[in-house]
Amino acid sequence: MTENIETKWQKKWDDEHLFESDPNDKEKLFITVAFPYPSGAMHIGHGRTYTVPDVYARFKRMNGYNVLFPMAWHVTGAPVIGIASRIQRKVQWTLDLYENVHKVPKETLPKMEDPEFIVKYFSNEYHEVMHDMGYSIDWRREFRTIDPTYKKFVEWQIRKLKDANLIKKGEHPVKYCPRCENPVGDHDLLEGEGVGVNELTLLKFKYGDKILVTATLRPETIIGATNIWMNPDIEYIEVDAEGERWIITKEAHHNLSNQIKNLEIIEEVNPNDLIGNFVENPFTGEKLPILPASFVSGDYGSGVVFSEPADAPADFIALKDLKNNTELLEKYGLEEIIKDVNPINVVTVKGYGEIPAAEIIERLGITDQNDPKVQDATNELYKVEHSKGIMSEHIPEYGGEKVSIARDKFKQDMIDKNMATIMYDFAERPVICRCGENCVVKIMDNQWFLKYSDPEWKVKTHEVLDGETIIPPEIKNNFEYYIDWLEDWACSRNIGLGTKLPWDNQWLIEPLTDSTIYMSYYTIAKFLRNIDAELLNDAFFDKVLLNIDSDDVKVDEETTKEIQEEFNYWYPLDWRLSAKDLVGNHLSFLMFHHSAIYPKDKWPRGTVVFGMGLLEGNKMSSSKGNVILLKDAIEQYSADVVRLFLMASAEPWQDFDWREKEVLGTKRRLEWFTEFAAKVEEIKGSPLELNNIEEVELSRTIDIWMINQLNSHIKEATEALEVFQTRKALQEALFLLKKDVDHYMYRVKHLLDSKDPAIIYVLSTVLESWIRLLSPFTPHTCEELWETYGGEGFVSEASWPEYNEELVSETVERSEELVQNIIKDINQIKKMVGDKVEKVHVYLAPEWKWDLYKIADEVGKPDIGQIMGRAIGANIYDDKKEIANVAKKVGREMTKTRYVGKIDEEKILSDALDYINQECDSNVIIHTDDSYDPENKAKNAMPYKPAIFME
Repeated sequence: MTENIETKWQKKWDDEHLFESDPNDKEKLFITVAFPYPSGAMHIGHGRTYTVPDVYARFKRMNGYNVLFPMAWHVTGAPVIGIASRIQRKVQWTLDLYENVHKVPKETLPKMEDPEFIVKYFSNEYHEVMHDMGYSIDWRREFRTIDPTYKKFVEWQIRKLKDANLIKKGEHPVKYCPRCENPVGDHDLLEGEGVGVNELTLLKFKYGDKILVTATLRPETIIGATNIWMNPDIEYIEVDAEGERWIITKEAHHNLSNQIKNLEIIEEVNPNDLIGNFVENPFTGEKLPILPASFVSGDYGSGVVFSEPADAPADFIALKDLKNNTELLEKYGLEEIIKDVNPINVVTVKGYGEIPAAEIIERLGITDQNDPKVQDATNELYKVEHSKGIMSEHIPEYGGEKVSIARDKFKQDMIDKNMATIMYDFAERPVICRCGENCVVKIMDNQWFLKYSDPEWKVKTHEVLDGETIIPPEIKNNFEYYIDWLEDWACSRNIGLGTKLPWDNQWLIEPLTDSTIYMSYYTIAKFLRNIDAELLNDAFFDKVLLNIDSDDVKVDEETTKEIQEEFNYWYPLDWRLSAKDLVGNHLSFLMFHHSAIYPKDKWPRGTVVFGMGLLEGNKMSSSKGNVILLKDAIEQYSADVVRLFLMASAEPWQDFDWREKEVLGTKRRLEWFTEFAAKVEEIKGSPLELNNIEEVELSRTIDIWMINQLNSHIKEATEALEVFQTRKALQEALFLLKKDVDHYMYRVKHLLDSKDPAIIYVLSTVLESWIRLLSPFTPHTCEELWETYGGEGFVSEASWPEYNEELVSETVERSEELVQNIIKDINQIKKMVGDKVEKVHVYLAPEWKWDLYKIADEVGKPDIGQIMGRAIGANIYDDKKEIANVAKKVGREMTKTRYVGKIDEEKILSDALDYINQECDSNVIIHTDDSYDPENKAKNAMPYKPAIFME
């Protein structure tokens, strides 16, 4: 096998345009995977993402489908703007990242101050590496999302949504980068992908003529507030909030100033001057002390927290710790104050007493506020109180109401009375833009939004989901949740690459919005690259994609018709593959937009969701340098080894772990496979002709067994690949089949030099099917083997091996099990006996015991009375007592040894007698009756388990 076979076959595929897919009379299959955002080099995590659809595309082509597998580059949005900005500012970690991790030549780095250069550089790099991986992509359909023709398509899409009244202008909280002055999405972030935005209630506690505002997700628990927490080690300020004088942290001001206009700083505030003083609870009017707490974060909420220790485990344990901290109590003179600070019951929940937080702290064995289990306790208690909690009866106005209902009512009442307001914050921090700036939550008041909150749109989107096959099936629940959960989405940005909003040119369409139905663009992209973008008006897309006639179409009628026919041939999309972190946005958006724009017969049919990638057990991260570039992996191991490992290590929806030791093991398996092919030709003694294998009628049990195993593995691998189970498919198609082939070769080793026609036929048949089976996984190796050993044409175009149901038999499998079990039993008995054994007598079960076993199988359970009754009625044997004894045995055996039908034990063991004698180092004699049975052992013989006597 030459080292350059991968380049050789990639060139041959290119020369023959093998993967360019045009409409024909075959059944079509259209598969896409999330197109990449090429802002860095491709790593092995990307390799898994794009190999899965390629394996499936190759598999379905071999099954006779006309398969379209296209690729494009998602380059719109702000990420590359941030990267270019950091390179321009000579941010050292970015320069190091791109030079040392992404392997950009030092002399090329200055060119990356231009964001458009970045996307061209890396999309070219992606294309090259995907080609080197042997992906069966139709490259005629390649595009970038900043191409003028694609922009026209995006304009059409966004106008369709606006015409349907699904876009509005309004006020909304968004993730925002103050440096870029732009809303940001997950793809714009260095850190914080997938982090949600929480709506918090800011409750106002009066402190003289000032107000301490506290942010909370649970405003109703203010009823049980016992104190205020402030961190004496962080900076607080007094601000003017629309005429009110609030005390918050400096970090909180950074966030809140993007939500409340004119939030002016008045002066700095020393928290140590406040600790030990009192504020007024806005709901109860009670005076609450301000106490010190190091756990209070300055950058979450307002940096001021009210304590409700009855239902908040963190507050309960912090209060307990403070009461035991005499040094801190003395420092702030809190000895007397702290005595009156005790939990107050607010929520009644089944299974808990008056102070639920105390109980869960005790149950989990939490000893202090630094115990990581505090978070577990919080999550558990908050969840149970939200779903099952009732406001305790003693609480005015709200007593007896469900917590989940009382919360919203209480919040609104407090806001109406100016005792509270709303703020927004990230559920977790940090959230960092690709430019390096910490993001905030900003209220945008002139922003354009997609109305994902629209109830009718949600109903229609659920219809799309209901019509899809989701893999794995349990992810469907996630989609249902996110479709219901999604609120209005900011669909426009101030900066970045992309398409301008047609009716408001100050805005760009944000990158998730411009990539929701691009799968339909793939179907026509090969035509549009040769058409002037100015001709592609809405009338053109209406005609091509929706069959709406208009006199305004500028493209000539014949071309428009050809493009429309292409779209109608390929659409709808059969399979969409993407990562699990996109379920809550990109993949759900796809369903929303298809439901709004396309008729039902054009809605997507299936979605496959991927897991994430690990490197030696750790999460992969390009920004942290914890990646292996796919290009480097190909150079070190070969594309086929990389493909094989990525598909064999985990199912697509599971997280996979790249481990060098295991990759090397995979490399050895592939080398074994090529050596096996050469071995088959050596055994034949003349060149193999895989397209002309001379058939031989098989009579030897082991030969029949090997063909049985081959068909069984083809069947299992086929069924696995149909549902994208690449790991299971490879278990069957490579690892388990190899195990069986190794066993077969061992079983017939004494015949391998004899040019036995049956063995040559079996091994040639196995090899021919095996090359085709592995072709989707290791296409270059399989093309080379196919050509070397007489296959016809490209193996990539060969038919997928079909399994013959008639050649898959449990009785054949059981036949070889019988041989192996008899060897094992003989050797175990010989070991126990210890003496020299000259002969081993093997006694086979008589016909009537097989009849009895069949009756037991028909009864279906170890009901001895019923088994005996049927056996006696059928008159299978004269000795009723013996029937009873054997029926008891059968009853015990049938739970562990399943009846699969009678097997010809005499022929099976006689066929294998030379092998059995060799393995047992004894003279084994097969008996079909008890004519020679000096020790009366024959009576112990049972179906599938002969009796043994040694002498």
